[in-house]
Amino acid sequence: MKTAITVATLAFLAIANTPAIAESGHMDMKHGAGMSHDAGQPMAKMSEGTVKKVDKAAGKITIAHGPLGNLNMPGMTMAFAVKDKAMLDQVKPGDKIRFVAMDMGGTLTVSSLENTK
Repeated sequence: MKTAITVATLAFLAIANTPAIAESGHMDMKHGAGMSHDAGQPMAKMSEGTVKKVDKAAGKITIAHGPLGNLNMPGMTMAFAVKDKAMLDQVKPGDKIRFVAMDMGGTLTVSSLENTK
């Protein structure tokens, strides 16, 4: 998984440094690895998944999920960090959830979460 992220990052940097794109002003780093949000960009759509494991000590949640469009990721089961450890108190294995995952500094992180049970 880490290799795929590294390859994607290198590809992004290569494209961002292409003269035609760099000169167009469309590749400012505001939407790079941190994927921060600004008013000109739509928020990431919530994805659906099922909680498989909650690891409060590590601050992680394992989710079986469908495709994550904002990360260009197919459906799979994987562990994510959470932006706020209090999110882990809202869920338990087996719960159906809606969530947004983002790449925050190279770490795939759940930034928002809704328990749909």
